[in-house]
Amino acid sequence: MEKKKIFVVNPGSTSTKVAYFEEETCVFSADVFHDSAMLKTFKTFNDQLPYRMGVIAEFLKEKNIDLSGLDAVVGRGGSCVSVESGIYRINDKLIEDTRNAVSGTWHSSMLGVQLAKEIQSLYGGEMYMLDPIVVDEYQDEARITGIKGIWRRAVCHALNQKAIARKYAEDCGKNYEDLNLIVAHIDGGVTICAHRKGRMIDGNDGGGGDGPFTPTRMGTMAITDFLNKMMDKPKEEIRSLCSQTGGFSSWFGTSNSDHIHKLYEQGDEKAVLVWNAWKYQITKSIGAMAVVLHGKVDGIVLTGGLMRFADVRETIEDACGWIAPVAVYPGEAEMEAMASGALRVLRGEETAKEYTGIPVWDGFKGID
Repeated sequence: MEKKKIFVVNPGSTSTKVAYFEEETCVFSADVFHDSAMLKTFKTFNDQLPYRMGVIAEFLKEKNIDLSGLDAVVGRGGSCVSVESGIYRINDKLIEDTRNAVSGTWHSSMLGVQLAKEIQSLYGGEMYMLDPIVVDEYQDEARITGIKGIWRRAVCHALNQKAIARKYAEDCGKNYEDLNLIVAHIDGGVTICAHRKGRMIDGNDGGGGDGPFTPTRMGTMAITDFLNKMMDKPKEEIRSLCSQTGGFSSWFGTSNSDHIHKLYEQGDEKAVLVWNAWKYQITKSIGAMAVVLHGKVDGIVLTGGLMRFADVRETIEDACGWIAPVAVYPGEAEMEAMASGALRVLRGEETAKEYTGIPVWDGFKGID
């Protein structure tokens, strides 16, 4: 029996990751960094599609890789309506809703299903997405804001949050559904979520500028201060600060964390202040999620590309280690998770969900 061939594409805020699997084995993978200075030349995320597809095509050509005969293409899920956790077949409605950002979330992940379609049109195969950023498992209290009709949205790195939480549980010899965890994905975007018995019941809207600032995102601040500074700016510029040109990019003109961390290590005054403030905001958010779980936390799980910096781990352990044991999983498990999801469907072990365009949660009924 021929091995199932699966190609995975994962566009992030600062990179495009690709990988090719034969069954469970990763034959090759690549992570191409995109500086925010380059990406901000595109007016919208959708405008980046030809550029990112060109990066993938160039990589395949350079490595002399032929993807003919693919069984499946898996694209990271983005800005469709809120959905349950699981693997979905990519259909025309999903691509349309994602491209139109019907969830109101503008984020690089919205390119994932679009890139999957481009690749499938060249090489064939089924198309899937797994646990998009809009997986919604929030408890009701987490949805309410101080303005009627504006709800807090569930937007996070659901794919990696879920994958790493399950890996941590497995490493502990326990079931994910039996644990209370705080999972912090720390990379170009930062999302910190409370996982209660297998459900992400609260967290920060990483795609909307909520929570700690990041290499590309502005983070939480007083609305009055923001309006005083930005009221006369065009909507596109304001939206960009939420997910592309805020954070480190605003402070340093680049989102390259290696460059900024080197300045930090050299004692550059601005870099030391901003880098330490960034870590400080992460620890505050972890503390908030501990309260959401009523202090009953089995573990704090740190993941994402920026966990490669030892001082980030040390700062979090020092500030938050009293809450629960801290475990570190540098990088992500997103590519493996997407490939495994597709493989389960191809083997008939799981049935892919159908995307309908109906949100899993759409407001409180009978409340006005």
